[in-house]
Amino acid sequence: METEVKTISIKDWRGYKGRPFLIAGPCSAETEQQVMETAVRLAEQKEISVFRAGIWKPRTRPNSFEGVGVEGLKWLREVKKETGLMVGIEVANEKHVYEALKYGIDMLWIGARTSVNPFTVQEISNALTGVDVMVLVKNPINPDLELWIGAIERIAKAGIKRLGAVHRGFSAYEKTVYRNQPNWQLPIELRRRIPDLPIICDPSHISGAREYLYEISQKAMDLNFDGLMIESHIDPDNALSDSAQQLTPNDLKELLSRLILRSPVTSDPKLLDILGELRQQIDVFDDHLLDILEKRMKIAETIGQYKKENNITILQTTRWDEIIKKVLVKGQAKGLSREVIDSIFKAIHQESINHQMKIMNNGVSDRKKVK
Repeated sequence: METEVKTISIKDWRGYKGRPFLIAGPCSAETEQQVMETAVRLAEQKEISVFRAGIWKPRTRPNSFEGVGVEGLKWLREVKKETGLMVGIEVANEKHVYEALKYGIDMLWIGARTSVNPFTVQEISNALTGVDVMVLVKNPINPDLELWIGAIERIAKAGIKRLGAVHRGFSAYEKTVYRNQPNWQLPIELRRRIPDLPIICDPSHISGAREYLYEISQKAMDLNFDGLMIESHIDPDNALSDSAQQLTPNDLKELLSRLILRSPVTSDPKLLDILGELRQQIDVFDDHLLDILEKRMKIAETIGQYKKENNITILQTTRWDEIIKKVLVKGQAKGLSREVIDSIFKAIHQESINHQMKIMNNGVSDRKKVK
C-alpha cells in the first residue's frame, strides 16, 4: 500500500532563490581552511542556496579517505555563520542525523548506498520524526524505482514536508562514458508518480568527469528538474575524494552562466495548436507501434509452438546475436542512438521469450497433476 507523499513546493523552501535550486560544495570536507575558502567563493555567487560537504564518506574500498566526521560539522556551522549560506550533508544512519541536527545543519540527504536499504532508511525516518529540516533522497545504486519511492515514502511518514529526490544515476555492469548511467526514464516516471515532489539532478555523480557536467545539467533543466547539486572544490585536482568530477567555484559560475532555462508551459495559442497537432501524430504512431508489436508477438508464439513440437530450446543465442547486430546498424543509420536501440530490442526480445514460455509450458502443470 502506497503512502501519500505530501510536500510543499520547492518555491516555498527556505533559501529558494529561483530555478534551478542550487546546492554546491566539495565532495568532502577535508580541512577547515578548504571548507571556508570554498564556501566564501561560492557565496559570492548569489544563486547558490545550500553549501554541501561530505562529512562521513561511505567509500567503496577500505583505507580510503572516509571523512573527518563530527569535527567537520563545526566547520559547517562556521560557514553558515560567516556566509549566510544554508549547509547540507549526507547522513547514513540515525547517529548522523542526531549529530547533524545538533550542529544546526539545514539540509540532509540520504545517499544511494543508504536508500537501497529499507531498514536503515526507516531508522533515519524515526530519527527525523517531528523535525523541520530539508531532506533529499538520492536514487538507489540499482535502477529500482519502487525502492526509490519506498525510501521517499518512509521519510514522508516522519512528517518531513520539505522533501525532494536526487537523481544521481545508476550503477551498471556495462561501462559508458559516464560514471553512472542516467536512465532518465526513471526520474521522469518518478515525476509522473509523485508530481509535486521536487527533483534535483546530481550531474557530478552521473558524469564522474567534469567535462560532462554541462551537458548533463542542461539536459536536467530541459527535463524541467527543479535544481542541481554540483560538487565544487577550491582545488579539485588535489581533492581527497572524487577529484575528477569537481569544479572550481569559478568554473561552476561559468557553467551556470551557460545554462538555458526554458518554460515548462506556453500560453501562445498558435504554438499550442502546432504542438497539439504534432502530438496527435505521435499518438497515431504509438498506436501503429502497438499494432506491430502485437503482430510480432503472434509470430513469436507460432515459433514457440514449432519449438515445443520439435523439442527445441526457446533461447537461440546465434539468432539473437544476428538480430541485435542488424538492428543496431539499421537504427543508427536512421539517427537512433545505440542505447535506445539496445534497450528497446532487449525488451522486445524478453517479451517474445515470455510469450514463447507460455506456449512451451501450456499443459505442463496439468500433466504433473495427472501423474
